Amino acid sequence: MRFLSFICILASLLTAQGRSISRIQTASDEYDKFTSVGNLGLTITNFGILGNGWNRMEDGSIHPSCQYKQQTEIAREQIEHFSYAGLWVGGIVNGQRRVSTSIVDGVFEAGNEGFELFAETPITIQSSISSTTQDSMAQYYSPDAVSHQDMIVNFKDYGETESDNMGIPNHNPLGLEIHLEAYAWNYSYADAFVILNYTFKNISADTIHNIYAGIWADPSVANFNYTDYYTPGGGFTWYDNLDGFDETEDAAGFTRDIAYQYDTDGDDGWAESYLGMSILGSNIPMDYLETRYAQWVWTNSSNSDYPAYSMPINDDERYTKMSSSVPKGTGPEYTSEGYPASENSWLFLVSAGPIGSVPNADTTAWTLAPGDSCSIAFTVVCALWADGFGGDSPGQRGNLYVNYDWAQKAYDGEDKNRNNILDEGEDVNNNQIIDRYILPAPPPAPNMFVDVESIKVTLYWQDNSESFLDPISQEADFEGYRVYGARKTSNETLGEFSLLLEVDLENGIGYNTGFSTVQITNSYGEQDSILINGVYYHYKFENSDIKDGWLNYYAITAYDQGDPDANLESLESSIYSNRVYVFPGEPAADENTWVNEPTVYPNPFKGQALWDGYGSRSKMLWFRNLPREAEIRIFSLAGDLVDIIHHDEAYKGQDIDNIDAQKNPRMSGGEHAWDMITLHDQATASGLYLFTVEDKNSGQIKDGKFLIIK
Repeated sequence: MRFLSFICILASLLTAQGRSISRIQTASDEYDKFTSVGNLGLTITNFGILGNGWNRMEDGSIHPSCQYKQQTEIAREQIEHFSYAGLWVGGIVNGQRRVSTSIVDGVFEAGNEGFELFAETPITIQSSISSTTQDSMAQYYSPDAVSHQDMIVNFKDYGETESDNMGIPNHNPLGLEIHLEAYAWNYSYADAFVILNYTFKNISADTIHNIYAGIWADPSVANFNYTDYYTPGGGFTWYDNLDGFDETEDAAGFTRDIAYQYDTDGDDGWAESYLGMSILGSNIPMDYLETRYAQWVWTNSSNSDYPAYSMPINDDERYTKMSSSVPKGTGPEYTSEGYPASENSWLFLVSAGPIGSVPNADTTAWTLAPGDSCSIAFTVVCALWADGFGGDSPGQRGNLYVNYDWAQKAYDGEDKNRNNILDEGEDVNNNQIIDRYILPAPPPAPNMFVDVESIKVTLYWQDNSESFLDPISQEADFEGYRVYGARKTSNETLGEFSLLLEVDLENGIGYNTGFSTVQITNSYGEQDSILINGVYYHYKFENSDIKDGWLNYYAITAYDQGDPDANLESLESSIYSNRVYVFPGEPAADENTWVNEPTVYPNPFKGQALWDGYGSRSKMLWFRNLPREAEIRIFSLAGDLVDIIHHDEAYKGQDIDNIDAQKNPRMSGGEHAWDMITLHDQATASGLYLFTVEDKNSGQIKDGKFLIIK
């Protein structure tokens, strides 16, 4: 399918800045895949576009476009960073400048200039996460995987033949097959970036000269929790952002060359984050690779305030933008670093070149002959503002540097000096090739089982983390476990996680607590395990005196000893990799144990419970002491039927807006939430209500009452 067909399907489409996309059907387009293992949720398509314009999918779900942090439950940190971005690639063929673009600003109709890349294959997903784990990525395990989530796809800039422009006006294909491999990790230090490694193969009969490749981006740093884009009358402004180009040096002495955007006022603390994009490397040495930067206002091809900062409108102008950088300015109209200081709907383009497969004598020009390939790697990286700094500054960008530097280290691998040559001492594994994407790895998070009861949650976990071999030292350097818990409501943020327990080996490192407090033992006090659902677990931890009906969530991490000789601190597995959501409550009863009367809490319901969100559909109360299968009927005092609820012990809150059933919350089985919306889709009024609960297996019926005060 060509151009995003779901846009055509949705009757009432909400789009970014009016930026919806329609695509012609030519192959099977994919636009619903995004990096989900780390904290940066980036949509990857098989037609060169990144992001999804914040459009709803056919099932009504909203996937991250470029969201950081996507895993957190802290609403202020759930920030989106762009509507769309996409690949531009240009070169010179027979003296003619040609540029193929996946997307340009202002063009969203099928067959129009700017939408010039075509899906060739579906997206393949691979993962380095072992199939022995309980991680969702385990199903994609492959020994060939590079990261925790590889997305591999092929597209092209032509139709049936290498010169077929698919009827797109002014599109002169380069004749390129494009292979993309996107990599994402869940390590706590490497979960804020995605690496995009593009390979270009010339399948035409012509040599391509001086290829430049770049990422065009339509950023808009904004938080949908601050101004809900999907609520009629809601939305946020695109016009309070600024762009910049960071040329600070990293520890290796190379300039970072990060194109970035930020929200100037931070939206009252709801959008204090950076979007960054940069080139990590190419098939040619970094010393010969020139990074270029351009920016302009959305669809503005003649910027009277900043004439050099204007939108390119044809291939010649696009190639110029890709192969040169905008001039820096001085004076009050410019920032201290020389870029426009006027807030607006700024776009940017970061590009690099020239690249190819064969250089000229002084490596100032490169060619790509028919059948040859060349490559370039970009990173998309995000970061929250560093604390203690006012306004955009290198200090405020401190977290961006940390995250970007880890992306660069991942790409470099053994090539420490970035010259694409294995110099003495770099070939760590002696395989005579440059191994990239080498990152220090903590032990994997342990496999976990959660048992839910009233006011208590019990966590069980395996010892699979303890045999993990560090990929750099090849030693088993496991040190200990940390158990985290958190409680989240819309009205009260108590912090993301609290450390509930830490235990480590008795080896002279750390606290030396040993594991006796969590070790499962037999009747003789000897180390043992417990069998649950066919799996043996070795440790357990009980969290008691927690409130029923509240969302709690837990995670267990494993950490290593660190390596002082390699200047590595102790590394910990991702706190999000085995996070589980829990609603404590009474377990379900059967016909032989259904002794207690069903009740409702809170009772009375007074306007709003602490766990409620805002709006009539985000409120809820709970029925408890329910049998395994039940029908709940609610009546007014006048005897009118208000609502009917069908319950079974596998209930996950899927009928309640205030419960995210997609997160597969663990419930006790004997409780059911009600949003106080009637059969006729109306909010209930204040008053006394009666209810009955029928055990669908035995036919037994019990009743009760509750009071709503608004």
